Amino acid sequence: MNDHIRRNMPLFPISIVKKLTELSARQIRYYEEHGLIYPARTEGNQRLFSFNDVDRLLEIKALIERGVNMSGIKEIFELQAAKENVQEKPALRKTGGMSDKELRRHLKNEVMMSGKQGKASMIQGQLSRFFH
Repeated sequence: MNDHIRRNMPLFPISIVKKLTELSARQIRYYEEHGLIYPARTEGNQRLFSFNDVDRLLEIKALIERGVNMSGIKEIFELQAAKENVQEKPALRKTGGMSDKELRRHLKNEVMMSGKQGKASMIQGQLSRFFH
């Protein structure tokens, strides 16, 4: 099992994430409502967070402590995602195709960004079950 898979594996319930981040459950749910994090859900609808989710929450907390508002945080994360996409494109031209990791990242980004700016993704319904 590689590190990427391990860091994205949903493991932590909200009670553990609260202790790790020193955020309240309400704050964590608020960030989820605003599309800043996407925890997985169990069959009982319990949120499960990955290491990457915890890192993202700590980053959000640090930005808020520095005075960045929600709109600014969203913009920062969108710019980071755009930068990652730009860095991936040269690799696509060289190989002529996507690796599984690149395809998964692209499809996840497609699902996360769907519905934004007034456009809905055609594949959102099919892919949303894989990325929560």
